[in-house]
Order: sequence, then structure tokens, then C-alpha cells
Amino acid sequence: MRWTLSNTRLALTLRRWRGRFGISAPRVAVRTHLPWHWRALGAVALLAISLALAGWVYDAGRRFAGFDRSATEDELASLRANSADLTREVSRLRSIADASGSKLQIELTAQQQLTRQVKALEDENVQLKEDLSVFENLAQADGPEGGSPSINGLRVEANADQYRYRMLVSMRGGKKDPEFNGSLQLAVTLQQDGKSVMMVLPPATDPAAKKYLINFKHFRRVEGTFKIPAGARVKSVEVRLLQGGELKVSKSVAM
Repeated sequence: MRWTLSNTRLALTLRRWRGRFGISAPRVAVRTHLPWHWRALGAVALLAISLALAGWVYDAGRRFAGFDRSATEDELASLRANSADLTREVSRLRSIADASGSKLQIELTAQQQLTRQVKALEDENVQLKEDLSVFENLAQADGPEGGSPSINGLRVEANADQYRYRMLVSMRGGKKDPEFNGSLQLAVTLQQDGKSVMMVLPPATDPAAKKYLINFKHFRRVEGTFKIPAGARVKSVEVRLLQGGELKVSKSVAM
């Protein structure tokens, strides 16, 4: 009995050894061990190849779809060159425009100066004609005694915040070289706060009333300025020549 058990165990042991080293033994793979840096380098190389291949496939796909990158870059370079040329052309034209604008401004300024000069000459011409008319009237005067004063060429113009008046006063009639000694008075009709208001210059309490005193023998040119209250508007101006407190002559102009 003991011998039988021993034989059985021996048989099982032989079977196990045969299973390990025989035909039915498990396969054994022999692998070479590589350092980690070589494996990392290989992974990087594989990744680079993959990216290059992906880029080539991407470019090939775009070319197949009608989008050529090189042609696009050439077109972009051409557009940039054209843009630079246009920028230079715009700068040149802008310089010409600035020069033309400066020249035009100079010509406009000169034209404005000429216009002012022509206006001044026209006004002077009108004054000379009025003076000539007055002198002709004086030359034709033949009364035996002193004549009466007259007002000629009355003008009132707005000048900034004040008004300027000018006129030519004269004595006509008479052979005795008449002389006028009196004063000038202005009666200004204003539109103020919806009402018509009369403003008489100079006021009775004006310390500068002496500047309205006037005397002349044959003729005299009279000029002056006056101001009106803020918000008021001049409707008309009447000029009066007074002598001894008596009104000798008056003349008005509407604004």
C-alpha cells in the first residue's frame, strides 16, 4: 500500500515537470530592457511624425477643397503691397489737398480784404457825392441874411455792442457867412420788453453832455457812438439840431 502511494506521487511530480519543460510548457518571451530616455525619444519622434503627417493631410485636404495656402499667402502679400501703395497715394493727395486748402484760405482772405476795401471805397464815394451835393447847395445859396442848418447823409450802423452814427451838417442860404452854435440831440426809439421806448441822448444828468455841443460856419462832419440797454432793439434814430433850446432841424432814419 505504501509503495503504491509513493509511485502515484512520483508520477504526479513527473507530470508537473513535463508540463513546465515539455511541449505543453507555457511560452516565455525574452525582451530587451531599454533606458527610459530612449523610450521618451522614440515617443517624441513618433509624435512629430504624427503631427507632420496630420499637417500634410490637412494641407492636402485644403488643396483638394480648392484652398491653396501658398496661393493665399501670395495673394495676401499682393494685397499688403497694394495697401501700402494706396497709403502712399492718400498721403500724397492729402499733402496736395492741404497745400490747396492753404492757398484757397490765402485767396479767400485776400478776397475778403478786397471786399472790405471795395465797401470802404463805395462808402467813401457815397460820402463824397453827398458832400458834393451839399457844396453845390452852399454855392447856390444867395439869401441876404443867415440861413438855416441842414442834416445830410445821416447813417446809423450797428457796431458790436454799440451803434455808430455819422452825418454832414451845413448852413445854407445867406451871404453873411452864417455860423451855427448849438447842440446835437439823438432820439432813439427802442423795442424793449415788448414795448416801444424812447431814449433821448444826452440825458439831462449826463456829465459828458458837452461832447454833444456843436458849432460850425459852413459845414462839418459829425460822428459818434451810443449804447442801448441789453435786450433792446433799435427801431429808428432821429437826429436833432438845437440852438438856444429851440429845434432848428431834424432828420430820422429807420433801422
